[in-house]
Amino acid sequence: MEYLACPRCGDGTVLRLEGGAPGPEITEGNLECPSCSTRYPVLDGIPRFVPPRNYADSFGFQWNLFDKTQMEDHWGANISQQRFERETGWPADLKGDLILEAGCGMGRFTAHAAATGAEITCIDYSSAIDAANRNNARFPNVHFVQGDIYHLPFKLGLFDRLYCFGVLQHCPDPKRAFLSLVPFVRSGGHIVADVYRFFWLTLLNGYYYIRPFTKGRDPAALFRWVRTYFDLVYTFTGFLRGIHARTSSRISFLLGIADYRGVFDIAPDRMRELCLLDTFDRLSPAHDHPQTVAAVKKWLQEAGLKEIAVHPGYNGIEAHGRKA
Repeated sequence: MEYLACPRCGDGTVLRLEGGAPGPEITEGNLECPSCSTRYPVLDGIPRFVPPRNYADSFGFQWNLFDKTQMEDHWGANISQQRFERETGWPADLKGDLILEAGCGMGRFTAHAAATGAEITCIDYSSAIDAANRNNARFPNVHFVQGDIYHLPFKLGLFDRLYCFGVLQHCPDPKRAFLSLVPFVRSGGHIVADVYRFFWLTLLNGYYYIRPFTKGRDPAALFRWVRTYFDLVYTFTGFLRGIHARTSSRISFLLGIADYRGVFDIAPDRMRELCLLDTFDRLSPAHDHPQTVAAVKKWLQEAGLKEIAVHPGYNGIEAHGRKA
């Protein structure tokens, strides 16, 4: 309660609780803004500041269906931990800090943020927040909120650190989404984000030519089609791998299929599951807007950040900065 504010008023108006039992964690009830009288439900312990259906529905479907696929103990690799530690570059001990995870999905990075000892608030626009809660509710220093990246339901200047991984390219306006995050970080606070990178090779990636026919479709119906298409291509390229692995990878790339065979050392069934997930992740979102390094650097400059570092890295482009 002490972190939340009305996103509609946009002035940090503190919410009050209607119904439910007051305490350190609220599991049910309604939050009401005393200024505009807008009410926000708390369902399953999660405050909900957005309508149940929105442009991120495919992610809600995806992350509740594949809620364990990218968790370390499921796929038998510590890839998420390595990415979190290397991409943030933050110390291992952050006790006393408040961290915002903007766009948590099913919570693959949340446990690693929680391991720092900081207090973590995770927000997601879609019902993936429920999968994140299931995967990470065991951590007493983690809280979950369903909200809009463009209208965050928090007090301004609240967080010491913020990270946003795998999110910005799927927002309708990635630049505006990034700039919307900055006011919620305190002066001197750290911001780390990534976004898909646009360069000449992007033009050869087959999934961008399939997306006009698949983006924004009903997730359940689309998944059935994607699974059939994936099975055909994945089986065919798997056969080719025994003849020429590089040719197999190139064909997968041109046909828009995620194929990490030879990249990650995980069990074959886990590999197939991961590749199917990422193929659906590429084809289903309503928005997919890769950026250039120069464009992202301008975002940070426009936000008035200092100690700016923008370069190719995880997920395409990594961006680091501190709030002046």
